Amino acid sequence: MPGIDFDGLRNEITMEQVLDLLGFEPISRRGEQWYGPCPLRRFHASVSPRSRCFSVNVARRVYCCHGCHRQGNHLTLWADFTGQPVYPAMLDLCRRLGREPPRITRW
Repeated sequence: MPGIDFDGLRNEITMEQVLDLLGFEPISRRGEQWYGPCPLRRFHASVSPRSRCFSVNVARRVYCCHGCHRQGNHLTLWADFTGQPVYPAMLDLCRRLGREPPRITRW
């Protein structure tokens, strides 16, 4: 199975694209920092739809939930949301976005 160029994928896919696929609606925004209910329902469901326990920096492409204590980048967010290991989750993410995953051409 050919390898995925994860650095290339991190640069090609934005946090906004991942949040859109998750159906995330921020409750508040302060510049590049967005807050809202945690979309990771497998780990916990934000009790209130107005919860602000989930924080995401769209420019840095990182997230943190203060409820379930999950954190990472936009690619690990998709893997956590789908409950898949990272490699198949990235193939799934690329498929949903209608793009070919960038492949490693040389080791």
